[in-house]
Amino acid sequence: MIGEVGNKKMFKYFQNMIFAAFVLLFSASCRNNNETSQNTLLFWCSNNTHEIEFAKLTTEKWNKNNKDVRIRYQPVPEGQSSEEIILAAVVGKTTPDIYSNMWQGDVEAYAQAGVLIPLDTLEGFMEFLYDRCDSSVVEEIRSLDGHIYQIPWKINPIMLIYNEKIINDLNLSSAPKTYTEFFNASEKFQKDTDSDGYVDRWFGYSEVLVTWWQRFFDFYPLYLASSGGAPLIKDNKAFFNNEHAVNVFSFLRKLYEKNYFSKERLSARQDVFLASVIATRFTGPWEISHAEKYKQDDFAYNFSSIPVPDTHDGPIYTYGDPKNIVIFNSCKNPAAAWEYLKTMIDLKGDLELLETTNQLPRRKNLDINLFYIDYFNKNPKMKTFALQSKYVKGTDASPVLKEVFDLISQQYEACVIYGMKTPEQAIKDAADAVNLLFLN
Repeated sequence: MIGEVGNKKMFKYFQNMIFAAFVLLFSASCRNNNETSQNTLLFWCSNNTHEIEFAKLTTEKWNKNNKDVRIRYQPVPEGQSSEEIILAAVVGKTTPDIYSNMWQGDVEAYAQAGVLIPLDTLEGFMEFLYDRCDSSVVEEIRSLDGHIYQIPWKINPIMLIYNEKIINDLNLSSAPKTYTEFFNASEKFQKDTDSDGYVDRWFGYSEVLVTWWQRFFDFYPLYLASSGGAPLIKDNKAFFNNEHAVNVFSFLRKLYEKNYFSKERLSARQDVFLASVIATRFTGPWEISHAEKYKQDDFAYNFSSIPVPDTHDGPIYTYGDPKNIVIFNSCKNPAAAWEYLKTMIDLKGDLELLETTNQLPRRKNLDINLFYIDYFNKNPKMKTFALQSKYVKGTDASPVLKEVFDLISQQYEACVIYGMKTPEQAIKDAADAVNLLFLN
């Protein structure tokens, strides 16, 4: 059970979304109240163009072969973010039957609110899940009450993209793998570019915004890499007050102190990576299609693992940026919804996901499964992400995870960007603040 402070924070967050709920209710009032039933299920997909195409393919295939239960798909309604729209739908009781773009970190709050179907109560679900995923993934998505409310579907692992020409010009055989290698490469790069005393190129870049989800692209993957995939929250208290989090803050703080990373918001410019303004960036596989579309013909790039401390031993984990599938308890036919989803995420469905969206299914042995070998032979850069997919983590089961990341992000700004606190103090202050969320 979360404490009173956590409950108040959750209530306040839900209260702030009520206005959005009214907007969604207004649009919903224009729809036929009988548009979903036991015989017609509503499926909301992401409003990403490629995922809409994927949803169209899977629903058409299902509807062609199943006349008793029809699936009607639509992109999640437009809004400031899909997370806010889903929250508004929950508050307004206008949820779809199926939603396929659920951020893993939101699931526990919805599970505790009682608005999701416990999928492990559906016939054949657990057998299917263990066939698809490793036991570690199953435990990662298990809610605090022991039930499972989400289907692991797709991931976009965060890795280091790097400019091959710059790395070669620095006489490096590969992208830097450790903190020391990263510092040395940054120093050498900076000496080669600031002879006039003015720095207009940087070895790397990460958004300096304090927004909580920005930490998915710097602190969190670096923390997972350093710690071997350790949690942030364990037993309803902060687990990250440790050497790994301190080392990450120290690493990033030095990058900004030395001007190896820019404090300027470069996102307002044209793509600074493709323009060779920066040599590296923490990003996901979506960068491939973007780079192939906009890069110059002679521009070469590749991907590498997240940098780790010099003493690191073992596999290098990263944040997988998982989006999962849920069935809301407004669904009148959960068994039929599950039957449809099994066709959407079977071997063929996952191949269609790869080919249509260039996003990775969260499936074990993805890199060696012969069913996908032709795809990865044609898309070798995606193979790099498939190899990394064996070592990804999502988020911990907590109903206040956004608040956790927000508190970490506030200390990140004070310590890493502005140097107002030591890494040790900043991490301790973040952990103390997080622990207040769980006080009884």
